[in-house]
Amino acid sequence: MRTVTEHQRVVAELITARPPVTLPLSEAEALVLAADVVAGLSLPGFDNSAMDGYAVRAEDVAAASADTPVKLPVAEDIPAGRTDPLTLKPGTAHRIMTGAPLPAGATAVVPVEATDAGTETVEIRAAAAAGRHIRRAGEDVTAGTTVLRAGQVVTPAALGLAAALGIGELSVRPRLRVLVMSTGTELVAPGTPLQPGQIYESNAVMLAAAVREAGADVVAAPMAGDDVDEFRAALQAHVGDSDLIITTGGVSAGAYEVVKDALGGQVDFVKVAMQPGMPQGAGFVVVDGPDGQRQVPIITLPGNPVSALVSFEVFIRTPLRAAMDLPAPGRPQSEAVLAERCTSPPGKRQFRRGVLDPATGTVTSYGPPASHHLRWLASANCLLEIPEDVTDIDAGAPVRVWVLGGE
Repeated sequence: MRTVTEHQRVVAELITARPPVTLPLSEAEALVLAADVVAGLSLPGFDNSAMDGYAVRAEDVAAASADTPVKLPVAEDIPAGRTDPLTLKPGTAHRIMTGAPLPAGATAVVPVEATDAGTETVEIRAAAAAGRHIRRAGEDVTAGTTVLRAGQVVTPAALGLAAALGIGELSVRPRLRVLVMSTGTELVAPGTPLQPGQIYESNAVMLAAAVREAGADVVAAPMAGDDVDEFRAALQAHVGDSDLIITTGGVSAGAYEVVKDALGGQVDFVKVAMQPGMPQGAGFVVVDGPDGQRQVPIITLPGNPVSALVSFEVFIRTPLRAAMDLPAPGRPQSEAVLAERCTSPPGKRQFRRGVLDPATGTVTSYGPPASHHLRWLASANCLLEIPEDVTDIDAGAPVRVWVLGGE
């Protein structure tokens, strides 16, 4: 029987990064930069006003106050976006808007609130020191400066900076493309009336959501019955340009294990010393593409819902995020105090659903350990990890927890 650590290593070796791609800003959000970004121009690109007000020479308004205002003729009106060069003559003012280019000769901006807001002449009611309310060219970014680093996640602020610098596209690590397939003749789509012996398909919906939450793209999430030819046809029809295939079901020891029957010899089907999720598989499948045949890594998970999602968390999520250079690829792990006694099967690493109280640092096992109790996993906020050599843990003992729902 393979250990959890061994199978984690096998799966991690299958999941590899795609080469960097150049994408428009609208498609780069939340991806990771593959190259540094160097500013090709300065920000601001020119001296401009930080306020709506009046551009003046500081010495012309040095004596201005509420009691002794200074009156100046308004020689120009400068909205943001005006492009013709202007010069402020001594003893005059230019009405200016926020972001508008400062005229040559101006040394300060008086906010409109400190004036009578005149348009022909303006009454200045407060002095303004030289440099007041002026944004100097290059005070934010100087041309030639590296402003974003490779390995940095493209945030809304990073996109705003790139756009402000006139950069329309970025070199990034692309999302991996994942095909999720659920198997079982008993499965029907939610919303379809159930016949006796049928159940609603949930694994593909659940795993596709987990793939997206991890930062990757889902190519498709189809169902296939327990027929080898049907399964192979569905895989070929949906695989497209997938970088990874995840299947669920059909890998145990029953009579209708379609994934094992279809992929025997290509995938290494093993038992992993864990609960839930003992039957696992990993390898490569050969699929047809526009440029001929290619190998696509495949990870086959068990069909019980809890086993499938726990297996994704334990084996797939971390290397999937790591292959996209996403920060903190693994779930946060910490030590908590067990609130109740727990037992675990000998020789298997157990992952139990749990509820962690961050305020007290205590964790409670939540629901039965069986792999079909999905309700409890849906309300859990952590997994309790109990080592293979531990069969009994008393209340008050420390236990490792994987925090779910956070990066």
